[in-house]
Amino acid sequence: MTIHLYNTLSRQAEPLITREEGKVSMYVCGVTPYDYPHLGNARAVVAFDIIRRYLEYSGYQVMYVQNFTDVDDKIINRSNEMGVPWYTLPERFIKVYFEEMDSLNVKRASVYPKATENIPEIISLVQALVEKGYAYEIDGDVYYDVRKFAPYGELSNRDIDEMRSGARVEVSEQKRDPLDFALWKSAKPGEPSWGSPWGPGRPGWHIECSAMSLKYLGAGFDIHGGGQDLIFPHHENEIAQSEGALGNDMFARYWLHNGFVTINKEKMSKSLGNFFTVREILEQYAPEVVRYFLTSAHYRSPLDFSTEALDHAKAAYERLRLGVFNLARVLTAGEESADDWPEQSADLLRSLEAAEADFRSAMDDDFNTAKAVVVLFDLTAEANKLINSKQFTPDATALKALSDTRALILRLADILGVHLIPEERAESALVPQMMELLIALRTQARQRKDYAQSDAIRDHLRDIGIILEDTPQGTVWRKT
Repeated sequence: MTIHLYNTLSRQAEPLITREEGKVSMYVCGVTPYDYPHLGNARAVVAFDIIRRYLEYSGYQVMYVQNFTDVDDKIINRSNEMGVPWYTLPERFIKVYFEEMDSLNVKRASVYPKATENIPEIISLVQALVEKGYAYEIDGDVYYDVRKFAPYGELSNRDIDEMRSGARVEVSEQKRDPLDFALWKSAKPGEPSWGSPWGPGRPGWHIECSAMSLKYLGAGFDIHGGGQDLIFPHHENEIAQSEGALGNDMFARYWLHNGFVTINKEKMSKSLGNFFTVREILEQYAPEVVRYFLTSAHYRSPLDFSTEALDHAKAAYERLRLGVFNLARVLTAGEESADDWPEQSADLLRSLEAAEADFRSAMDDDFNTAKAVVVLFDLTAEANKLINSKQFTPDATALKALSDTRALILRLADILGVHLIPEERAESALVPQMMELLIALRTQARQRKDYAQSDAIRDHLRDIGIILEDTPQGTVWRKT
């Protein structure tokens, strides 16, 4: 089945036809590193990490570019408030960004270009726009003349005559039109600046992404991604300035946008003051749970945040992890078993191929992770149904079915970036022996109907991070 993805520009799902066979070129707008990343930032990063992972699973070689806007009004204003050099904020928060995205199991991009490292490319692109009549200079500022670009508004589905200047659209009496936007800003006292044909200054916000995406991927690259809040004006402006400079060449083939993280149905953002940083959330929830939460909804859908929602995600994630743990337990215990096998084992083996096909079908349909996750739960449930069957015999065929099932669950979960095996920690060889003793003591307590003692052992172990599970094959333990 061909991968179909929803193109914001055409407002419909389209088959993925890449510029080069077997290769995908992909640019995703990154963060402005002036503060700790919030959950909305993480949602975009995780969404496109999953898309990248699935493309690679499907056999594509992916060139993945994600930028840092490391010079910006927000950075300058924040550094002035803190009384520190402007460049120290990006240095500090890029480091934080990598630490926190690493904890969420986000694969590193192929390249992370920064605006300040691409000033010559930015100036060259602005010059091309001035020479072609798409831009004009006034007192050292260079603006894009929006009305010179006839398709302006197609991405955001807006009529240019009905538009109003809004967030991050600069308002100036010098501009010919309120919708015109800055490509180059003249230097102001105390602000960073670079030399240019129009005097010292710095890039506007939009031009950097055009310059860097064209530098690393070239015209007509495959996928341009970002949050829905970037559709207008940022991505609309990127198309105008890029295609204005390129002439008849297409800038990007597919435009993908992830939905917002909301709180009480309102977009989470720093400007609204209703955001939670990734750091704050990771103090309360394991990174694997947060990753699962961000994966559990379709990337284009809104994702409403609450502690209740994260608690539900935690419970769901633990069910999956317990299923994998149970498979490992049975496989370990049955390594030397032989002979007979129940018909259910053959049923499980036959279901594996269909399960992977169902997973691919979900992901081929615009990367529908919500449906893909269901496949993992169905596989886990079917495997555990076999394990808990009274007729279950851990023979060679049954173990083969369970081993293949576990391997498939882990492989599909890895495509989603979800770890289902807890990090290994060094432990004394005495721990398993002590656990066997405690389980034996608890079993004896239950046999003599001393349920208070039995519950006390279970509860004390739970308090120190060890969970007891009573199964038809006996009591087993695991770490939380």
